[in-house]
Amino acid sequence: MRNYIVFGRRSTAQLTFALGMALVVVFSLIPAVGILVISFTDIRSLPFLPVHWVGLENYRTFFSAAQLGYNTVALTNTFVFAFAVTLFQNSLALLIAVLLNQRLKGRNFARAVVFLPTILGVTVIGLIFTLIFNPAAGPAQQLWAAFGSSSAFFGDPNLAMALVIFVQVWSGIGVAVVIYLAGLQAIPQELYEVADIDGATSGQKLRNVTIPLLAPAVTANTLLCIIGSLQSYQLIYVLTGPINPATQVLSLAIFTQGFGGAQGGTVLSQGYAAAISMVQFVIVAIISLASLAYLRRRETAL
Repeated sequence: MRNYIVFGRRSTAQLTFALGMALVVVFSLIPAVGILVISFTDIRSLPFLPVHWVGLENYRTFFSAAQLGYNTVALTNTFVFAFAVTLFQNSLALLIAVLLNQRLKGRNFARAVVFLPTILGVTVIGLIFTLIFNPAAGPAQQLWAAFGSSSAFFGDPNLAMALVIFVQVWSGIGVAVVIYLAGLQAIPQELYEVADIDGATSGQKLRNVTIPLLAPAVTANTLLCIIGSLQSYQLIYVLTGPINPATQVLSLAIFTQGFGGAQGGTVLSQGYAAAISMVQFVIVAIISLASLAYLRRRETAL
């Protein structure tokens, strides 16, 4: 009877794993292979057009002198956006998580408020901040006017990227806080009690107890933020449009090239968009793997 139960549980686990792998293959692996194949063609959105195998032509176009300026700006904005979002989101999330982990009155309500932006859709978030930073009569413009100045906000090339980064951090900080809170609550309280007996200050406890034991949560949050921000374009599209050079990122270039609004003198082509997406995949993979290796070494060192 015991063997039958064990066998049944093992069969259930194997079946669940097989179903999970089937979902990954159908919805991730097959589309990824399809994008790779498409990147070697000149497929376009217009129906009944013949599709030709063009080999590396789309990749040569991406790295050509004609596209160099546009793609350089997109790559630079992508790295600036990803670095800033990762830095500010993780720093603020860790600070908020440490505060909300204390025994404070109303902390459950505060946690709900912090997590609230996560459940809002991109369109809703975009609408909220478009109204707030409306250059005609938004609250931000009225505050700006109180100091005798004015701004186009998302239309200002010197301010647009900073505002988009702010909105992205605001919208994603809830998940990071939850992960840090889970890590903080897994730290045994006895360690803090021992540190109190030894006369450790709050800063020393944070540096010598909290941070080392929170390293796995830091790794998870950092990787999620890096991967997500390197591929993010939805908020940028809603807030600043598809053709704003100040906020043009690689993911947005893929979207505009594949679905409309492409810049750089290139004819709309899903084949070319697929080639850009493969370049992005390589960039994201290299940065993610390098970050993972570094963070794992830091975990061991701590």
